[in-house]
Amino acid sequence: MNTHAAIQRGFTLVEMIIVIVITGVIAVSLALFLRPALDTYLSSSSRAALADDADTALRRLLRDVRSAVPNSVRIPNDQCLELVPTTGGGRLRMGPDLVNDSGASCTPGASCSAPLDPSQPSTTLDVLTPFSTLPAVNDFLVVGNQNANDVYSGANRALITGISTPAATQGKHRLTIASTQFPPGFDSGRFSIVPASEKAVFYVCSGGSLWRLANYGFNAGYPAACPSTAGAKQVASGLSSCSFVYDPNPGGSPQFGYVWVQLGLTRSGESATVTGGAHVVNAP
Repeated sequence: MNTHAAIQRGFTLVEMIIVIVITGVIAVSLALFLRPALDTYLSSSSRAALADDADTALRRLLRDVRSAVPNSVRIPNDQCLELVPTTGGGRLRMGPDLVNDSGASCTPGASCSAPLDPSQPSTTLDVLTPFSTLPAVNDFLVVGNQNANDVYSGANRALITGISTPAATQGKHRLTIASTQFPPGFDSGRFSIVPASEKAVFYVCSGGSLWRLANYGFNAGYPAACPSTAGAKQVASGLSSCSFVYDPNPGGSPQFGYVWVQLGLTRSGESATVTGGAHVVNAP
């Protein structure tokens, strides 16, 4: 019987060189054709993320503008903006309940309404509209604010010391406040609630970032310059441009002001710019 030994055959050096050359050609071809497409995708993704960050920062700022106390916007220059944000508001009782009160000129109590009387200091007030967000003790009640600096000076701002529910005929809520003499000449009954955790708020463009500075109190004087951002929260980074403009009566109407904001962000060689504005209700 003849036996045949199996012969194992490997790659020759020439075959290996040919494979290496072909692999190199394929790799170079892929790099030439796929790299531009990949770079374009990454650039588009980076620009989209940058634009989203800028838009989010703008929306956050304009949300505060829309909910601000009327006439509370102050701009010392185009790099910062101050306002007093609110958590809600409504209408106060502006006169006694002639039907359900227990007697004429009775003291506010379980059987007597608590209207706002600008001729004397107030300590108890009836709220006629329901709150969407119930205020807390140490929040602030702001009435009127027809003059820009009143809420900052405290002329029409009272500390809330208690919240209760009165008889159904008297209103939805009853607020107890620190004794406050509100300015005369205000009869609409509208008010705003300012949270104790915020008080006044400054948006500041500084050091390549947009900052939100809150809970520093109320400064009676109109700010002459942008404040320090120590303790502020960063709203956006990579800021390449920033501008605030405030027109208190666009078109000659004192009922509304208008805030215009421009923000530019740059990151990793990509840039995005967003602009937007919001009306400010200046009719308390």
